[in-house]
Amino acid sequence: MAKQNRNSNLHQQTFHGTCVDISFEGKGVVKSGDDVYFVSGVFPGEEGEFAFDYARGKAEFGRTIKLDKISPERVEPRCKICSSCGGCSFQQLSYEAQLRHKSAVVKEQFRKIAKMDVEVQPTIGMENPYFYRNKIQMPFGLDKKGNPYCGFYKEGTHVIVPIEKCYIEDERAEHILSTIKKLLKSFRIPPYIEDERYGVLRHALIRTSYYKKEIMLVLVTAVDSFPGRNNFVKALVKECPDITTVVQNINTRATNVILGDKEHVLYGKGFIEDSLCGVNFQISAKSFYQTNPVTTEKLYTYAMESGMLQKNEIAFDAYSGIGTIGLIASKYVKEVISVEIVPAAVRDGIKNAKRNGISNFKMYCDDASAFMVNMAKNKQHVDVLFMDPPRKGSDERFLNSVLKLRPSKIVYVSCDPSTLARDIAYINQTYKLEKVQPFDMFPHTTHVETVAMLSLRDSKK
Repeated sequence: MAKQNRNSNLHQQTFHGTCVDISFEGKGVVKSGDDVYFVSGVFPGEEGEFAFDYARGKAEFGRTIKLDKISPERVEPRCKICSSCGGCSFQQLSYEAQLRHKSAVVKEQFRKIAKMDVEVQPTIGMENPYFYRNKIQMPFGLDKKGNPYCGFYKEGTHVIVPIEKCYIEDERAEHILSTIKKLLKSFRIPPYIEDERYGVLRHALIRTSYYKKEIMLVLVTAVDSFPGRNNFVKALVKECPDITTVVQNINTRATNVILGDKEHVLYGKGFIEDSLCGVNFQISAKSFYQTNPVTTEKLYTYAMESGMLQKNEIAFDAYSGIGTIGLIASKYVKEVISVEIVPAAVRDGIKNAKRNGISNFKMYCDDASAFMVNMAKNKQHVDVLFMDPPRKGSDERFLNSVLKLRPSKIVYVSCDPSTLARDIAYINQTYKLEKVQPFDMFPHTTHVETVAMLSLRDSKK
């Protein structure tokens, strides 16, 4: 078997295997005898030669050497380095198969984690699943010849895979990134070298507006100031006139977190504006804002429809960020209570309400769990709860607060079907799962966004 004598020759051991499934993480599940390996970029039905690559806990990962049998679902990817980059490894799988896989993943997570056999609707995809990302963040490095380059980190490493053209980011970013590389060299501004803790530019973060055609460039630097900064920005804006604002973010820490706490606005107003479902939003460097504007509008429209919102109802928007869901819902209900724990996001949300002339939206800077428990103690009533938690989902404290407040309806927007299934299983005795609708927010990746609609089993208050 391939596992024998592995320690003596890890990277040269090869084995013949067959891909039998795709894992939750989007890797091919390759069987070789009794052994199982996870291999990126290989799909069910494919056979070939593989090699052991590395182990992570009990899971073992491999790489493809040669395929002898090809899946009919395999297609030629636009990006030739999608496997090595890892940012959109599903480009080699037909888009129709990607959508089928994502619905199957959601259904399987409910079966496996929640022990529930639920009906999952076909995943809603995009007409053109390319160039959709309105937020691009790339680390910078120096090649052996001293030339600056940028790209994405290879999966599980801090090795930057150089990228010249990315097929899922806004096309306007390509010229900006190319210009930054050129100007870094001419202005002798060194990229930050992580191992040496030396240099200036760590990342470039680009945020684009879909409707307003505005672009924000955030230069994440390891130092507060650097020689030639003002002239660098002038030259950059001259060559890239689509840029409407430039922000310098300072991150001096040895951390995986991209953005630091301190910022300087170097050009423009320091934010961009965009619209979602007819509501205008102000977006700063740190604002959470969905990265796929086309699918986001479909998802939020569906969320409003699923909630069956009425003009006499009160809606509660938890994990609200800059208030996107709550501000959109305000058009359909009597009142929206929005709660977010990050002060900067709350400030943005309040500004967005004023800019749109929305008066039935109240935003509070607080912990949503504590806020809901307090509402329940005061016998306050909520008709519909919108919740859009981070990837880790909700915790029992939050869900217990939901059970105390007992809203009639819950619209749960999830970016991770495993934590969605876990959370719904926790409240399943009190709430009935009515609908499960996946959305392809991130085409050509393994990620799937899901909207779940729940109703109170006992409608007595």
